[in-house]
Amino acid sequence: MKQTIRSLVALAVVMLVASAVCFAQSGGEATYKAKCQSCHGSTGTPNPGIAKMMGVKPVSDPDIKKLTVDQMIASVKTGKGKMKPIAGLTDAQIKDAVTYYRGLK
Repeated sequence: MKQTIRSLVALAVVMLVASAVCFAQSGGEATYKAKCQSCHGSTGTPNPGIAKMMGVKPVSDPDIKKLTVDQMIASVKTGKGKMKPIAGLTDAQIKDAVTYYRGLK
């Protein structure tokens, strides 16, 4: 009986941790889709028109890959090139969106 209770408690803990991780990931994805995807593309590759007009590079570009998380966060907050600062986001939302973007292939 005790073994069954321990197993159920362990399963519950695993489920809680997994759902927390899933929730955290979905926040970055949701923010990216709402604020970034229109220019940077759903897969991190902008459409050719936006890329040419705005100078947006794909996430796979070596110049983008060498940027640190802090540099990307600063770009979102203050703007970079033709990109204007993105308003209305908390620091946590920006970091989550940047983390999501960097995970795109």
